[in-house]
Amino acid sequence: MMTDEELMQKLEELTKEAQHHQLETLRSILLHNGTVRYLQSFEGPLHPSTFRRVVPLSSYQDYVDFINHMAEGKDDPFLSVDPLRCFFYSSGTSSSTMKPKLIPYFDSSLSKAASFIGHRGSVAVRQRLFPPKPEVNKILWFLYADNITTTKCGLKVMAASTYPLQSGNATPQQLATFSSPLEVIIGSHVEHQLYCHLLCGLRNLDLIDGITTPYAIGLIKAFGYLESKWEQLCDDLEHGFPCSEISEGAMREAVTKTLGDLIQNWQKE
Repeated sequence: MMTDEELMQKLEELTKEAQHHQLETLRSILLHNGTVRYLQSFEGPLHPSTFRRVVPLSSYQDYVDFINHMAEGKDDPFLSVDPLRCFFYSSGTSSSTMKPKLIPYFDSSLSKAASFIGHRGSVAVRQRLFPPKPEVNKILWFLYADNITTTKCGLKVMAASTYPLQSGNATPQQLATFSSPLEVIIGSHVEHQLYCHLLCGLRNLDLIDGITTPYAIGLIKAFGYLESKWEQLCDDLEHGFPCSEISEGAMREAVTKTLGDLIQNWQKE
């Protein structure tokens, strides 16, 4: 696995010759997926040099029928020859109806490589700009990993940010950076999860090095919720356990332990 410095060097090399790498990526995609239904609707064999002329700019609506067919379980290479693993949903903020879009996720080596560079690269860039401090190493991450639905054929639909937790690929090191315990992240009630995220984040205030959320709208909702619940949050921080509204046993117990551990640490100091 590449170190952060090696990854940063690779990103710099890629951006120096962006056009070349874009064409090579397109060439790989066309070579691998040239037989899918969507591309077959265009005349002649597609090549990177002719792609922009033959294939017009597209929007989600150009793919939605294919995506709906996949969600219904129809076994046909509509958009990719790779196996369909699940769907990710968008934030919905770009739609006039605020309805999330379904984004198919395929078990593709090309997409895995791109995702790895994208996710690891963003972390490496952030750490270069804002070097981590050993004593301040928590992230207030408004993450909701149990917000999962299924399509008619049983495929899971989730936020892309929750996939590592659902697939078991999250490392102990990653989990250790969350200000909230795992029981909050995988809870079943979004509003209660949000409350507990805020509660644990406020209790871990001196350890918080950043605040993040999968979508910008999530941060707006979190701050709005903080404005409406700050008095109750203050009471819970003072008493050392969440309010009675937090009824999910595992979540309540984990948050109470988090608050209690920190109170004990303060008392020792």
